[in-house]
Amino acid sequence: MTQRIPLQDLTTDAAVEHATPQTPNRRPSSPSEHIYVREIRGFFQRIRRYANWLLIALYVGLPWLQWGDRPMVWFDLSAQEFHLFAATFYPQDFILLTWILVLCAFGLFLITVVAGRVWCGYSCPQSVWTFLFIWFEHRLEGPRHRRIRRDNAPSTLNTLCRKGAKHTAWLLIALATGITFVGYFTPVGGLVRDLFSLEAHPWALFWIGFFTLFTYLNAGWLRHQVCLHMCPYSRFQSVMFDSDTLIVSYDSGRGEPRSSHRKGIDEASAGDCIDCKLCVQVCPTGIDIRDGLQYACIGCAACIDACDSVMARIDKPSGLVRYTTERALEGKPVRFWRPQLLAYTVALLSMVVVLVGFLNARVPIDVEVTRDRQALFERTPDGRIINYYTVTLRNQDTQGHRYVLSADGLPGLRLQGASPLILAANETRQLRLALDAEASVLTQPSHTVMLHIIASDEPSISSSVETRFLGSTRR
Repeated sequence: MTQRIPLQDLTTDAAVEHATPQTPNRRPSSPSEHIYVREIRGFFQRIRRYANWLLIALYVGLPWLQWGDRPMVWFDLSAQEFHLFAATFYPQDFILLTWILVLCAFGLFLITVVAGRVWCGYSCPQSVWTFLFIWFEHRLEGPRHRRIRRDNAPSTLNTLCRKGAKHTAWLLIALATGITFVGYFTPVGGLVRDLFSLEAHPWALFWIGFFTLFTYLNAGWLRHQVCLHMCPYSRFQSVMFDSDTLIVSYDSGRGEPRSSHRKGIDEASAGDCIDCKLCVQVCPTGIDIRDGLQYACIGCAACIDACDSVMARIDKPSGLVRYTTERALEGKPVRFWRPQLLAYTVALLSMVVVLVGFLNARVPIDVEVTRDRQALFERTPDGRIINYYTVTLRNQDTQGHRYVLSADGLPGLRLQGASPLILAANETRQLRLALDAEASVLTQPSHTVMLHIIASDEPSISSSVETRFLGSTRR
């Protein structure tokens, strides 16, 4: 005979719910309704927790790590330099940032086609910080049924102390998040010292306060509302899903009819689902996975671990709720490679190849050439034409170099004021140059000329810039 879960373990929360004016942990009909998330342990929740702690450690730790005499990751807005490990990027490299963001988007599309919203459940910052806040809520306010009782009973000193401790912990986490975020734009060690000495810059204080409030509200109060109503990914994910996408699903063929609290159902014909609603109680967005695939499901697999724990206690095989595909649930063979997945894979690999090629071809030097706007050209008494230019040279390497300039494009073209330049690492220098040529070699009012810059100590670092040489063809 099938063994049922003891009443005390599974229906304590449900009994509390029936005594309350609303039914917590169903999907809220308005943002004001609160979801009481029950804590669950299991295989997938261990993976999620380890992933969350790792991501939080990386986020908090990276600004403190040094690379030489600077932070390993530092977006120096005042100097317009963006340091990422050994590389330094500049505003003109933003096309690279755009390409990386597009690549990440296609990577997310690829993951979604294969495994649904696994990104949301295990890696999304909103989920990571929300689960962290929930973890502290469980530790400071107690299990789910106790939180429901306290919220539906008159306030006591114990309740106020517990809630005060929870919100204090949330604010401290949010403050650490805000300080860390600003620490990516200014050296975090100096920022912390300035905060303790009350000498922090007003803008630093503003952004720390903004991200503290932003984190506190998003992870502490809004939570599932961000996933349901603010995140666009939940809306367009269905476009990328197909019948072979791996999603969290309830096996209705095995679970129905549900046997709990129902009369007239023969024990032998009853399904494996005992309608304990534990899968609903552990869901951070408050949905019932047994209703089928829903845009509110973030794929965190909490319902899988909850259901598996129930199946283990009633001596039923696990997997009533599991990661599977629609085709697998229908008893059809699963296709991994399909046109949609192939298209995303080819696109992603192509973009990776282009990005790697761009990085390999990237020369750590930037040159801007601007013609003198005060005069188009000058004519010397000996019949030569002079054009003036302003050259801005940026050494984007991590070490200094000696640069030599030259020009060509016209017979007898001469470069004036171009003595070798020594630029330190990340140094920018501006100089005024002149090009002159015989008036007799000019066959038209404008000619294309090339200005070449090469590092004499490392010839692989070079750049050529095209500009115009103007002059009169009249003798």
